[in-house]
Amino acid sequence: MKTLQRCGWSNSDQLYIDYHDKEWGIPIHEDRLLFEFLILEGMQAGLSWFTILRKRENFRKAFDNFNFKKIAAYDKKKINELMKNEGIIRNRLKINSAIQNAKAFINIQKEFGSFDKYIWQFTSGKTIKNSWKELKQIPTTTKESDAMSKDLKKRGFNFVGSTICYSFMQAVGMVNDHVVGCFRYKELK
Repeated sequence: MKTLQRCGWSNSDQLYIDYHDKEWGIPIHEDRLLFEFLILEGMQAGLSWFTILRKRENFRKAFDNFNFKKIAAYDKKKINELMKNEGIIRNRLKINSAIQNAKAFINIQKEFGSFDKYIWQFTSGKTIKNSWKELKQIPTTTKESDAMSKDLKKRGFNFVGSTICYSFMQAVGMVNDHVVGCFRYKELK
């Protein structure tokens, strides 16, 4: 049986392999899931994505399955509860950011009809198809992630620097950054 060729970052653990094979880079257009990825990418700042993946189910439970309307209404009692939850990243700035981002997310939905319609405008509504041969060629920011970051910050979002925005774009399929030798590259092309 022939071994599937994958992006080099995904071969270290079954959790990473499953994420790479079944999620990473698939275009997402559902607001709740886009919100989940935006919050998780912010939580990842300064940490590894593997840490976030291992805690993802805990985050879903702790943050009401990323129901942005519920999160926007979190109070001090809920924040204190989250700060005691060992299953998530217990960083007060990041938790407060998730609440602020939920409020800003709702405002974008009101203005644009959906977050999906807003966020995909940064790639003209379609996936940017790159052709990287090696992982080291993949950028950490682009003009699109710069523009997204700037606009999200202007709209009141936190933990949305250009690097976080680019990681978000990769995760939700706004860019196809699978290397050309990876079996997912052709599937998503």
